[in-house]
Amino acid sequence: MDEQAHSAATKHLPIFITAPGSTDVLMVVTALLLAAAVIAFGVLFLRLHTLPERVAHKGHKIQFEIVAILGLIALFTHMHIFWVAGLLLAFIDIPDFGGFLGRIAGSVERIAGVKVGAGDVTDDQSFDADTGTASHEADETIDRHREKAGSAAKPPRVGRKELDHA
Repeated sequence: MDEQAHSAATKHLPIFITAPGSTDVLMVVTALLLAAAVIAFGVLFLRLHTLPERVAHKGHKIQFEIVAILGLIALFTHMHIFWVAGLLLAFIDIPDFGGFLGRIAGSVERIAGVKVGAGDVTDDQSFDADTGTASHEADETIDRHREKAGSAAKPPRVGRKELDHA
């Protein structure tokens, strides 16, 4: 079939004009470029959005979980103040009070005559530091205390402590 150009057409047609029935290369390239741009923008947005969480994780911050929750709230509510709060919180160094408070608690337990780490059991239990379990040996501790101070002395109070913060 002999195809002839229309009489009003120029002799040289631009590359983006295709013949009927053939593939439009410009449209395919534009579609691929658009898909790549959308994916690149999404990756950039999510990398920027997780910046506070990555900073807090890299710095081994105590408030890492709070920063992560603020990031999720900002992502799902589109309220940028949560992201800004998470970013500020990620750069702040909150002191770790658990370190020296744990040493103080251990010293107080030694002074009280209780095995270190046994302060988290009830009155009728004792803590085995080797196995990490509580057993019914508190009566022996109470008897030892009564022998030291006399029979009129009160037994030491063994309180309940949260294990996940110790």
